[in-house]
Amino acid sequence: MEALLDVILPVFLVIGFGYAAARARLFDEGAVDALMRYAQNFAAPTLLFSSIARLDLAATFQPALFLSFYTAAFTSFFAAFGAAILIFRRPVTDATAIGFVALFSNSLLLGVPITERAYGTAALAGNFAIISIHSPLFYGFGIALMEWARARGTGLSGAALMRQIVRAIFAQPLVIGITAGFVVNLTGLPLPAVAWSAIGLVAATAIPTALFGLGGVLLRYRPDGDFRIIALLCGCSLVLHPALAYLLGRFALGLDTDGLRSAVMTAAMAPGVNAYIFASLYGVAKRVAASTVLVATALSIGTIWVWLQILP
Repeated sequence: MEALLDVILPVFLVIGFGYAAARARLFDEGAVDALMRYAQNFAAPTLLFSSIARLDLAATFQPALFLSFYTAAFTSFFAAFGAAILIFRRPVTDATAIGFVALFSNSLLLGVPITERAYGTAALAGNFAIISIHSPLFYGFGIALMEWARARGTGLSGAALMRQIVRAIFAQPLVIGITAGFVVNLTGLPLPAVAWSAIGLVAATAIPTALFGLGGVLLRYRPDGDFRIIALLCGCSLVLHPALAYLLGRFALGLDTDGLRSAVMTAAMAPGVNAYIFASLYGVAKRVAASTVLVATALSIGTIWVWLQILP
């Protein structure tokens, strides 16, 4: 119960505050959109840049960490993707968007603050290592599969398709922030103290503004669509993904305690708004994606507490 009160609820209270403010019309849709654009396009990329630029890559980039998290993530994707095609008879484009919901956990907006509150700032190194390839890898995979599905029979060349995919990936602000962070880290490019101070000011606003804005965004979603698919996606996101990451990390790959916490807590987060953005980008499975983000975010209050009890 202490973990629920001290670690989880403060994060969700900020989300609830944003939800209540939007519901009471104290914060209109335009303001919510502007806040989320700031958080996702400026503050969050700055936070990722700052964290990755200073990350000890040799110590943090453990093969076991990536294998446990990403094997579980792609298993979750293919479970949802396969079920969408074989059980629910959805076309490949819909199935790709549905699988993406099961793939893309809210690693930054929920995973970072909850891990930090549970285990301290020092425990975030593994989270940021996962996040450093999270968006590029998942967006690259999702966009490639979607563009392939849409391009079938159109005669689009492989080279043209590849250019389309690369442009779509590197148009993402989060990917730009991550890439810039790697450049500074790997080159040792010195930045003046005044620049780091300014970066720190912007980075510090990323999580609270994004959580508040997320609450406002969630007000727009209504549980709608095929509830069997929504239930499947909640199971993949909140149970299958973290459970497999835990089993692989603890028993198969010998992941250390800090790495295990980062892998499982990141995997245990509900799908983020990016899952809905991806579905909206292609105009497929939008109701399912939006509903799952809302339902899974509410359910994750309980499932995250369970994982905090299980983890060492």
